[in-house]
Amino acid sequence: MLPWIILAAIAVPLLVIAFAATRRSKAAGEHPVPEDARTRERTEQEFAEAEAYQWREEEKKHPRDTLL
Repeated sequence: MLPWIILAAIAVPLLVIAFAATRRSKAAGEHPVPEDARTRERTEQEFAEAEAYQWREEEKKHPRDTLL
């Protein structure tokens, strides 16, 4: 009987703490920090550069202007 009491005295508070921490972190994740125009523009520029790089790599693999 004593092991069950010890288990309940330790496990229940740990579960409550874990539940509260999970709920808190989930609530914080639902409200992302708003980004400013400069950050948004930099992100769009990085995506444009990545897409251009991808096109260049594809062009190297499969050139269009070659005679076969």
